[in-house]
Amino acid sequence: MLGTKNLLHKTHKRKRKNNHRSASKNQKSVSKKGCFISRKSGKEDEDGDDNEEGFSLKASAPSHSHGVQPLGNLYLSPSSNNSRNSGLGNLQSLTDELVLEILGLLGGTHLGVLSTVSKSFYVFCNHEPLWRNLVLETCKDGFLYIETWKSTYVHAIRPSFEVSNSGLKVRDFYSDYLFQSWLCANLEMKPEWLDRDNIIRKKGISVEEFVSKFEEPNKPVLLEGCLDTWVAFEKWNRNYLIELCGDVQFSVGPVEMKLEEYFRYSDLAKEERPLYLFDPKFAQKVLQLGLDYEVPVYFKEDLFSVLGDKRPDYRWIIIGPAGSGSSFHIDPNSTSAWNAVIKGSKKWILFPPDVVPPGVHPSPDGAEVASPVSIIEWFMNFYNDTKIWKKKPVECVCKAGEVIFVPNGWWHLVINLEDSIAITQNFVSRRNILNVLDFLKKPNACTVVSGTRDRANLYDRFKKAIEASFPGTIDDLVSKADEKKVQQKKLSFWDSVTDSNAGAFKFSF
Repeated sequence: MLGTKNLLHKTHKRKRKNNHRSASKNQKSVSKKGCFISRKSGKEDEDGDDNEEGFSLKASAPSHSHGVQPLGNLYLSPSSNNSRNSGLGNLQSLTDELVLEILGLLGGTHLGVLSTVSKSFYVFCNHEPLWRNLVLETCKDGFLYIETWKSTYVHAIRPSFEVSNSGLKVRDFYSDYLFQSWLCANLEMKPEWLDRDNIIRKKGISVEEFVSKFEEPNKPVLLEGCLDTWVAFEKWNRNYLIELCGDVQFSVGPVEMKLEEYFRYSDLAKEERPLYLFDPKFAQKVLQLGLDYEVPVYFKEDLFSVLGDKRPDYRWIIIGPAGSGSSFHIDPNSTSAWNAVIKGSKKWILFPPDVVPPGVHPSPDGAEVASPVSIIEWFMNFYNDTKIWKKKPVECVCKAGEVIFVPNGWWHLVINLEDSIAITQNFVSRRNILNVLDFLKKPNACTVVSGTRDRANLYDRFKKAIEASFPGTIDDLVSKADEKKVQQKKLSFWDSVTDSNAGAFKFSF
């Protein structure tokens, strides 16, 4: 049994701005609530307790060769020695995060040399995210993933040099930070994280109903049956896409990769934050990809189209393995969006614009968001908090063939529950154009506007293009919005002097 005190208590400090993550191993541990974390077997754990209340490791979870343990184990160890400290010498007073920040400044050769200094430096210098960063910085035109990020880096730099991945197991090495990433990469999604499904589902509704009940009131909805006629829904799978796209490279984080390379990576890599293929130019790179799907009828109006090829990025092909996804964010430029799952399934959690998700800390100007490093980490530490909130999130599992409408301004998190392929588009309709224009003319537009190089001038260009294509539209919408505000104020006063339930006047004394 592991101690409960220090396993997860620092997770809220691991913000997305950190580049260096961790990986390590333990067969069985304890969560911050004292629940066992054990390998999934469908049976009771060794102590005879049902594991439903705890966390389960994936059956395929590997044992980390370096033997790093959470710090809580030190308190139950016969030895009071933490080899992490003795191996760092005078640097032992630094936090693990700071040690890794410093090591992140080194190249591969220097990391290799430093790893021979002590067992502690061996563990730190073989920290996989350090090597992942080196690969992503060095191999901008793609890479061939080989078992580990370190092996991948060495193969890319010196293809003839072989790297042993067996690794040394270091005794009595305790570190929450180095343990955390391995834990997040190898935990199963708990059933209770998937059970809540409170989104409104609709099939075959009219455009008028969609607009009046969902787009105008700015409410999410899951739409069924929209992909039935798509060629993509019938044909898109790994083999079809590899054959169709050939040697074309797609955006995967900061690098460009061929699909065959990416699928190899996604099959082999087991990490806290899997790389996500998220390409805004896919239909330009491979014309057939853009012809294999059709924008659902509910989202046909897209006023950014008046800018032609000068419009901001607005559509993406999304491919990722289980565990990949997007942490909490609001879609760019105050646009609304739709996301269609072609293969696989995705868990969605959405909060309305006036509710910031727990564990998420946006900067005052909205330009940056600090949040837990990985999606699993957010579920482990913050999901249960939402159960007692008055305004609970909208949740669902979106399966193949289904489309979710994400209204403007809504915070949302998405995690793939299996290997998934999807298409998503952001759009501007008459119901939302005033919000978009207000966003584009913010004083800090150069910071918050995205998807275009001409951020500062996008407001002027867009407004002029709308006025030229749809004369009087903006003025008409502004007038209607003002009328609506007046009506809301009148309604608010009426409610203040009547009993809204009984319909009679009420008096306060």
